[in-house]
Amino acid sequence: MFNFGRSLFCRPTFARTVRKMCPAAAYSKSNKSPTSLPSPPPPTSPSYVEALYTSWLDDPNSVNASWNEFFKNSDAMEDKVPARNIGSAAATAATAAVPKNRSTDNQPILLSVIGAYVSRGHFAAMLDPLGRSKVFTDPKYRIEALYGGRASPISSADLNQTFPLPPATSIGGDNRDGALPLREIVERLERIYCRSVGVEYAFIDSVEQNQWIKERVEMPGEISALNNMEKRRLLTSLAKSTGFESYLARKWSSEKRFGLEGCEVLIPALNEILDESSYYGVDTVFLGMPHRGRLNVLANVCRKPLRTIFAQFHGLKAADHGSGDVKYHLGAHVKQTNERTGKPLTVALVANPSHLEAVDPVVLGKTRAEQFYRGDSNGDKVMSILLHGDSSISGQGVVYETFNMSGLPDYTAHGTVHVVVNNQVGFTAEPKISRTSNYCTDVAKVIGAPVFHVNADDPEAVIRVCKIAAKWRKTFKKDVVIDLVCYRRNGHNEGDEPMFTQPLMYKKIRSIMPVFEKFKDKLVVENVVTSDEAKKESDEYDRLCEEEFSASLKETHVKYGDWLDSPWPGFFKETTNLNVPKTGVTEDILLHVGNVFSSLPSAAGDQKFVVHKGIDRIFKGRQKMLADRVVDWALAEAMAFGSLLKDGTHVRLSGQDSERGTFSHRHHVLHDQLDGKTYRPLANLYPKQADYTVCNSFLSEYAVMGFELGYSITNPNALVCWEAQFGDFNNTAQCIIDQFISSGESKWMRQSGLVLLLPHSYEGMGPEHSSARLERFLQMCSEDADVLPEKNEHSVVKQLQDTNWIIANCSTPANYFHILRRQLALPFRKPLVIMSPKSLLRHPDAKSGLDEMTSDTGFLRVIPDNGPAASDPSGVKRLIFCSGKVYYDLIKAREERNLSGTVAVCRVEQISPFPFDLIGEECDKYQNADIMWTQEEPKNNGAWTYVQPRFYTALKGAKTISYAGRPAAASPATGNKVQHAAENHNILIKSFGGI
Repeated sequence: MFNFGRSLFCRPTFARTVRKMCPAAAYSKSNKSPTSLPSPPPPTSPSYVEALYTSWLDDPNSVNASWNEFFKNSDAMEDKVPARNIGSAAATAATAAVPKNRSTDNQPILLSVIGAYVSRGHFAAMLDPLGRSKVFTDPKYRIEALYGGRASPISSADLNQTFPLPPATSIGGDNRDGALPLREIVERLERIYCRSVGVEYAFIDSVEQNQWIKERVEMPGEISALNNMEKRRLLTSLAKSTGFESYLARKWSSEKRFGLEGCEVLIPALNEILDESSYYGVDTVFLGMPHRGRLNVLANVCRKPLRTIFAQFHGLKAADHGSGDVKYHLGAHVKQTNERTGKPLTVALVANPSHLEAVDPVVLGKTRAEQFYRGDSNGDKVMSILLHGDSSISGQGVVYETFNMSGLPDYTAHGTVHVVVNNQVGFTAEPKISRTSNYCTDVAKVIGAPVFHVNADDPEAVIRVCKIAAKWRKTFKKDVVIDLVCYRRNGHNEGDEPMFTQPLMYKKIRSIMPVFEKFKDKLVVENVVTSDEAKKESDEYDRLCEEEFSASLKETHVKYGDWLDSPWPGFFKETTNLNVPKTGVTEDILLHVGNVFSSLPSAAGDQKFVVHKGIDRIFKGRQKMLADRVVDWALAEAMAFGSLLKDGTHVRLSGQDSERGTFSHRHHVLHDQLDGKTYRPLANLYPKQADYTVCNSFLSEYAVMGFELGYSITNPNALVCWEAQFGDFNNTAQCIIDQFISSGESKWMRQSGLVLLLPHSYEGMGPEHSSARLERFLQMCSEDADVLPEKNEHSVVKQLQDTNWIIANCSTPANYFHILRRQLALPFRKPLVIMSPKSLLRHPDAKSGLDEMTSDTGFLRVIPDNGPAASDPSGVKRLIFCSGKVYYDLIKAREERNLSGTVAVCRVEQISPFPFDLIGEECDKYQNADIMWTQEEPKNNGAWTYVQPRFYTALKGAKTISYAGRPAAASPATGNKVQHAAENHNILIKSFGGI
């Protein structure tokens, strides 16, 4: 039986099969003793069997009878034997190099031919609308493509032979047990695999999925021609797609718009996917795409009003706060009624920058979040579509990271439809210098996603492929790829000259009729439409564009709020409430959460949950802290999460090893040491609590951070945290940080409450495990260092409202507890960047009392000195400001030097927005003290360059501030522990020197 799934001759499987089926005697060419063979290779040698198989193809009687039976019933050798594989499209050329003494009286010929078309037919398909490939003109080249450079196994006599169809093929339609002449079989295979569609699916491991695709592409009824109504609808969609680009080109000929000319079929393709998905029950679709064709998609897929799009070309002032973005980066969120099904359908196009594929994980995060909140556990109602360029899908690593999410339980979006606009050129780079792989889509094979390559100038083939793709996603909830092989009629943008670098390609493009004209002429010949009817379609759309253009002239401002991809209905009702929120909770809640977090699940009968003895010690330590009414970092975090869960707030924490915690402090998922079952204490706090999700991410920062960002912007009433294994690792997600998190609200009016937890402090762990690059985050803060905020009862929250994000370096568990809860208490959402601790997780002095977390308490932006120095401020000679872990080093050194009464140490917990008011108050308190900033980081890193000008503003130039810390350096930290200790010692000497 012909098996299109995993090859039998993958080496482990092959070895087992040969050992089982073929004893040593079987390796003889006759039934003679194996001793007649001179030192045969071992039974597991594929090279030996390949030679044997070649001999058997020439003469089945030349091998042992057991091998004869084996080869007759196996297709697994077809891709292993050189110069033997697979059939031909052109029968006359196919037989040219075939020996004339071939026997056609056996099934392997047919199996070989069918296998060739299934596994390599896409190489011989006529995919390029420019017709530049030799498969269009050279039959010999087509045979080489089909057979991988091998000769055809078919003779002219073979073509007239009648063969019974193997059960695994569907080319016979419902008559699977029938027989056909080989000539007819080859012609059918040609039509299926080598015309406008090339299908890659033979590599898929699942036999069921493999067979499913085979039936869809091979069964006549599954990929039949469109009926006349469908063809007319397709023509209308092409008229809109083409007309939109033509209208913009006429009205704004010098404007960049990154038009879709050359791939106008994208619009009917996306609409077909939406229509089919709506039919299958989907009512919400999130799209991510680059800039090419984006305006057309907004107009003719999302159905964004044309007047709103046209207004973006008028150069109007913005009616909203923020800097905005160019029109081909903006998003949309449109509720519509699907014209085909009559069902409601929400389509959201996610805003994105020119980092073409950076939006991919954001879309998946939004999709997964929407599925979660709606209880759509299988993705039946909510789905995602991602558009790619041919250069970016193969060139940008985040694409692989995004594909890798597809099957992970806590990240899957239950199947994404990927559509590639394959221009066959990236800006000016041709495919041969853009990738090593055969196809730009080869990355999709990693997850077993089928790939449909289709000639974009064959609109009917495109629609048929889209139908299959939508049904695949519905059936298997797995990713699928549609590769629209097209061209780019203009340069990279409308003002670019492509002839500089691709003269031959663009000579060909200039001579090609647009796809709408080709398809129109085809339908006229088929008597589906008349020329007048086709012209009417174009004229109607052009008239609509004129009407909408006139309406757009009445607009006075651009409203970026109209382009939100993530609206939060009703959330901003209380934006006038700018009081500082109280974030403490009652002690009984703290104790309840703490006790559950520090206990094992109740035993069910004899099924006691057995934890590692180390965790047993941790639990006992936690219980002792609760008895003493103090908490450490892990307890405070659990109490913050647990109290929010009690209030109905969904909490999600993800990152590398976040379940346990990189530093083995968290243990939010317990593992039974006997049977491996797991228990999550925070998911079992209250009967009606909100859902708690904690998950270890795969080894990615870029995609996972983007995913969590997308998750966070779906619903404002959730606490979503991404944790770096070490804070330094956020640098591989810098694109998400720069383009989406720090500036998303300014560019796209899109708020997010995402929390970034970045372990940061200098513990002698080297340059890659020390610094979360605090200076980078501070540099991107939108706050003006020279402007002193107005001081009133609302100024604290107003600062938070006006900033682009919040950056903190907490030094106490209680403050960490409060800042997490404050994320949900504010009447708006801002990203929160926390420099998380490492040694402070277990530092004996880094503890907080329950009284610091109860009802009348809140987050402290600054923690003043509360020791002897504060009792007699006039006797203080030095006021040291610091942030984070270095505080504990300073306190210890101060005590050792007996300077507790002469040196005050003040902690800045919220670095941005800068606490101008509290800094001024502290400096005023210590009138006789000089002022110093101490940090662990090098002088050109850390907070120094950020705080220095703000201190001057807060003090109105009355005092200067000096620096103590590491000298400026290229590397963030040393990797030598002796040097690290010496640097720490020097920091303390500088901090207390001269007193």
